[in-house]
Amino acid sequence: MSDLVWDKVKNFFDPQLMGALPDLSVPGASVADWQILFDLVRSNGWRWEYLEGGVPGPLPSAAEVLSRPADAETVDLRVWPIPSVLVIFRPMSSEEIDFDVDLRELQGQQGVDVLCEVMCAIGRALGKAVFLDAEGDRNHPVLGFKPDLDRVVLLADPERI
Repeated sequence: MSDLVWDKVKNFFDPQLMGALPDLSVPGASVADWQILFDLVRSNGWRWEYLEGGVPGPLPSAAEVLSRPADAETVDLRVWPIPSVLVIFRPMSSEEIDFDVDLRELQGQQGVDVLCEVMCAIGRALGKAVFLDAEGDRNHPVLGFKPDLDRVVLLADPERI
């Protein structure tokens, strides 16, 4: 259960206001951080699927994924922390962990709690901040996991978006 309450943050979960697929990120990442994320996905019991060029396969090491040539097929790591919620990681750069969620799957208090649980799990494993920005509006986070506080907090006013 998160500290955030649906009635207060519901604007941040509105696909019309935020875009259906808001941007989540962990800046200042490394190949080692990506590997920690891959290990977290495997150990957390979350269902996952690794796709390279749309073709499913085993999850390689982060070093293998991130050292592929620039013109290689795209890679998605699709993760279901619960059966009805999909999180898509896109390992394109070792310097930042980028991922998306579909806000249409995160409605009500359960949606807030699931998103916060995912952000906390990633942030705790990495010891880094995790940010949520409106779709296409990078560097203006509205929510974030703060490692020093060990929780997800508001970074913007939900009434002013």
